[in-house]
Amino acid sequence: MASFKLTYATMFNPPEEMHTGFDHALARLKANLGKEYAMIIDGKDVFAEEKFDDYSPVNTEWKLAVMQKGNASHAQQALAAARKAFPGWSHTPWQERVRLLRRAADLIDERLFEMGAAMALEVGKNRMESMGDVAETADLIRYSCDMMEKNEGFIKPMGKDPLPNHDSTNISVLRPYGVWLVVSPFNFPFALTGGPAGAALVAGNTIVMKPATDTPFIVRLLAECFRDAGLPDGVANFVTGPGRTLGQALVESPEVDGVTFTGSYDVGMKMFRDYANGKYVRPMVLELGGKNPAIVTKNANLEDAAVGIVRSAFGLQGQKCSAGSRIYVQEEVYEELVAKLKELTEKLTIGDPSDRKVYVGPVINKTSYQEFQDFCREIEEGGGKFLTGGKVTTEGELAKGYYCQPTLATDLPYTHRLWKHEMFLPISTIGKFQTLEEALDMANDVDYGLTAGVYGSEEEVEYFFDRIEAGVTYANRPQGATTGAWPGFQPFGGWKGSGSSGKNAGGYYYVPLYLHEQIRTLVKPK
Repeated sequence: MASFKLTYATMFNPPEEMHTGFDHALARLKANLGKEYAMIIDGKDVFAEEKFDDYSPVNTEWKLAVMQKGNASHAQQALAAARKAFPGWSHTPWQERVRLLRRAADLIDERLFEMGAAMALEVGKNRMESMGDVAETADLIRYSCDMMEKNEGFIKPMGKDPLPNHDSTNISVLRPYGVWLVVSPFNFPFALTGGPAGAALVAGNTIVMKPATDTPFIVRLLAECFRDAGLPDGVANFVTGPGRTLGQALVESPEVDGVTFTGSYDVGMKMFRDYANGKYVRPMVLELGGKNPAIVTKNANLEDAAVGIVRSAFGLQGQKCSAGSRIYVQEEVYEELVAKLKELTEKLTIGDPSDRKVYVGPVINKTSYQEFQDFCREIEEGGGKFLTGGKVTTEGELAKGYYCQPTLATDLPYTHRLWKHEMFLPISTIGKFQTLEEALDMANDVDYGLTAGVYGSEEEVEYFFDRIEAGVTYANRPQGATTGAWPGFQPFGGWKGSGSSGKNAGGYYYVPLYLHEQIRTLVKPK
């Protein structure tokens, strides 16, 4: 396995050892379900009076863990611990911070199978995507360390003032803000907690991590990696509980110096407005979803297009902000491509995502399960037709989980709202276009701008890259039309309503988001 590098592009043909390791870890996990897990505040396990049970969407009879129902007092405790730890951590040499975070990344690698198995049961990802989320997190942390080293701690000499009889030196220093809050979503609970956390920490900030209520168990395992790597007490804190109480108390606290939030547009914009009520402007890094188009021209390789579209539409049951949820096909190849999409989609196996034969697992919870049915009803009432799917799956053991069929809808009028609304479910709409210019106009006519893909000639690809309004773009990619970004290869972030910073995670410009600049001018007489 040493020669195999797991990424979202390579995961479709892993060595057998990966399956063996996953199976052994899964058996150990299933034998120990239902344990209670504490929050981690100031390096200590902290228990709340109230608890909540964490059940699996794979089978709602499986209780994975008992978690703490933290409240506003726990928010204050965590922020106070982070504040107390900040002076020491921020003055720790950046080389030592890099060393400790690389150790955390190594621990993530060492625990890949254990945490991948937990991911499959808690999130509902298939086994390869589950291990991919874990492996990506380690690489995100390492990439932030790489950027700190490459930029030598972000300490840069500037020009000298031309002062007679004086030596005037100027140095630009990027310094940490203080206490950073990381609020992560259910779909990539490891990467979208660990990635921002790693960047904030290597920059010298201390952090409070607050995961989605649906996925607290897996983030606890990540918090243990930070603790076990030797980060000082209070540097990385982990709290669990409802967004409306614990989460709101964190966002409204004046003790927070910066926030990274990944989630829906509506929740993110509310958080943005609430956070703006502070006494001065503070940084906020937002990634707020996508409505991602895949464009297929008459010059495309249709085999590659079909494979790439199906992988992007139905990986993680469409519950990715990068999911390919809009498919635009040039009229000349429409019928041929649609037939290929139907054939590939109907071959996808639905079931327990920890099973190596399964590609499509459950959606995350009962609310998403009901929303799937509501959207399918809306598509039918709006004039759309189902090429395949359109129903929930309730046969046998699948009745105990939240299983929805991968769904491709045709003939839905372009005026229908679901062409622009992020459903976050295994539903994609397919439409025709006459010219690439027309397709790009439709692709850009949304509030989002996260990812986009095209299949076509070299000239068409060049035109697409120039005109598409998205932060992550792909061309002629069978590994995924709109999905599959990896740190150091495809930095991930969006434009317009998809992102606030204009800088992509896992790229050159991400770590400086967690730092602010100080210019140091020193004048000495000659």
